[in-house]
Amino acid sequence: MAVVPYKDKQEGKKEQVAEMFNNISKKYDFLNHFLSLGIDITWRKKAVKMLAADKPKLILDIATGTGDFAIEALALNPDKIIGVDISEGMLAEGRKKLKKRKLDDRIELQTGDSERLLFEDNKFDAVIVSFGVRNFENLEKGLRDMYRVLKPGGKTVIVEFSKPKKFPMKQGYNFYFKYILPQIGKIVSKDNAAYTYLPESVQAFPDGEDFLAVLKKVGFKNTQCKPLTFGISSIYIGQK
Repeated sequence: MAVVPYKDKQEGKKEQVAEMFNNISKKYDFLNHFLSLGIDITWRKKAVKMLAADKPKLILDIATGTGDFAIEALALNPDKIIGVDISEGMLAEGRKKLKKRKLDDRIELQTGDSERLLFEDNKFDAVIVSFGVRNFENLEKGLRDMYRVLKPGGKTVIVEFSKPKKFPMKQGYNFYFKYILPQIGKIVSKDNAAYTYLPESVQAFPDGEDFLAVLKKVGFKNTQCKPLTFGISSIYIGQK
């Protein structure tokens, strides 16, 4: 059974995730950086560097949220970045951010479903995702569509939470994720479910070698997993 934010509701995971992000969109950036102590910014920078040698000109950022990963990817000097997300609330916050920074001519944000991307085959030089794939309703379907829209030879770079395996990081991480993070998230975002869903979704996600196996299953080759910060997160790379 899929992990969902609102266990008392009948809607599917996709609809619930969209509702959750709409609810927390105005506080999302603050909470993201605060709860990770700003380390999430470093993780995105490292992920973008994985594409430096490829010099991608057209990049798709899936589950773009408020556009942080897309903005980071401008370091690659692409011609265009398109960000898609199912949450209109998150996209609205992202558009405000882009306009304020005068980046809206280089990054375009669109409403989009990661499992039914409205782009032709073989369109993008790179597809990037940060902290989004674990929210897919159907993981394989979403990854297959990412593969479909990539050009042959193109790469995907995915940043996602992992589960630390070694003492004492494993125990400290589990305590923080289970008891501290949900309480802070609830107080600041006013959404009781959002930051309870986060640790539950991370726990259910097939990280490490298990996720590489899924990438290979849908067609990606030359797959790699690079753990970050004692295994709290990982960067995954795959090539079409």
